[in-house]
Formats: sequence, structure tokens, C-alpha cells
Amino acid sequence: MTENPSAGADPAAQALRARINTSQPHTARIWNYWLGGKDNYEVDRAAGDQIRQLHPDIGEYARADRLFLGRAVRHLVDDKGIRQFLDIGTGLPSADNTHEVAQRIAPETRIVYVDNDPLVLTHARALLTSTPEGRTDYLDEDLRNVDAILEHAAKTLDFTQPVALMLLGVVIFIGDDEDPYGLVRRLVDRLPSGSHLVLSHTITSPTMPDVDEAVKFWNEHGTPKLTQRTPKDVTRFFDGLELLEPGVVSCSRWRPEVTGEVEPEEVAMFGGVGLKR
Repeated sequence: MTENPSAGADPAAQALRARINTSQPHTARIWNYWLGGKDNYEVDRAAGDQIRQLHPDIGEYARADRLFLGRAVRHLVDDKGIRQFLDIGTGLPSADNTHEVAQRIAPETRIVYVDNDPLVLTHARALLTSTPEGRTDYLDEDLRNVDAILEHAAKTLDFTQPVALMLLGVVIFIGDDEDPYGLVRRLVDRLPSGSHLVLSHTITSPTMPDVDEAVKFWNEHGTPKLTQRTPKDVTRFFDGLELLEPGVVSCSRWRPEVTGEVEPEEVAMFGGVGLKR
């Protein structure tokens, strides 16, 4: 995909396009490629294919994470009565975005999406569709700017009522030197009792050495850089919260809808849902 803005194009649109670097692979676009989307460039597809050579099952992580999102949202809306979602690190619009899953069950649900990827912003209209009873909003902001995010989100969400904070595949972009645990805690601390944290994160594990090789390749060639963490490290993000069963596990194994004797295959994307009492 390519776009050449004309000389008479809107200055804001030109500035937005200028922020999109098509010469270097980007995680959101590669994720989109692995999910079968079209919002990616040749450089992303080439990197995505090379990563897949290092770790052939990497595309399954993207799909497992997306299915985890759907199951978690349905559980929170159906069983927990959640009607508000703050989805940070939204990524490119795909099938069954948070608002689509939630409003299919409860049309009055409100959702605020947050991302700082300019390509995601160009597709924000796809995220702003909503049922007449509900509402969606989009904020072009960085996860690190907690105050700005919450101030804007308060225009759509009622922070006196429970909110589901969605952090899927985004904390991996926060390095250890940036206090990732403190950052997540600051967000959770501002939410009322009855709120939930939904978080997923790529893991490092001795049983999956090819994942480490894929991440190493990415950090040498792509942007933004990734920080892997162990399952125990990922579980730390839920400190102070009541983890819902089955805890922090492979996204493919978090309350799978297909039951049977054979457990779903483990992927190196782990996730969990925690309740704030």
C-alpha cells in the first residue's frame, strides 16, 4: 500500500503521513500482515516472512491474542457486567475489535481506543463506528502519558463506574528502565473498584528458544524495540489484583471455547484478567 499526498492536501493529513515510516518494518503492520490484513507495506511483509522462518508458529500468536481479546471481552460484558473499556495499544483495526465484540452483547457499551501509531490513526474511523446506544472514541497518545490518556478518556468513560483496561501486546514496548510495572499500576490505581485489567505479553521461555531468536532479529531491524519477559514477570503486572481463573497462561489456553481432552497448543503470548477489589 502506498499513498502520495497531493500538493493541495490538508496540512494535518500531510503531517500525519510524514510520521509513517515505510522504509522500516513496524510491529503493528507486521501483526496486521500475520492476521491476513492489507494495512502493511512490502518492508513489513518481508520482515514478517523472515521472522516466520525463524519461528514458523509466530502467526499463531497473533491469532491467539486476537481470540483471547474476544473471549475476555465477552466474559467481562456477559458475566461481570462491564460496560466501559479503555483499550490502549489498539493496533490496526481488524475483525472483532473491542467495541464490536462488546456492543454485540451490550449495545450501550462505551470504548476509548488509544494508540500512538500514525498508521492506526489514519484508520481510526473504522474504530469509531458505534451502536446508537453506545459510544467509541480514539486518542492519539502514548501509553506512557497516563494523565493525558485518563483526562481524555473521562470525556467518554465514567470513572466512578468499573472500567476494563485493555493492554494487549503493548507493555512489551516498555523497557525495564521505564518502570513498566509502575506504569501499569498508575493506570489501575486510577480505576474504581470492580474494574479489570486485561493484559497479554510475549514471553521468553527455555522451551521456546526460537522466539528469542525472532525477537532478536526484530530488535536489530524493526521498530519499536521489544522487551521480553518470563511468565512470572508477566504475572507481576497483576500484583494487587484478584487473578481470574486460570491465571496468566498461554492466550490459547485462557478459557478456550472449544473443549475436549486435547489442550490447545501453547503459544509464547501469555495473558490474564485481573479484578480490582
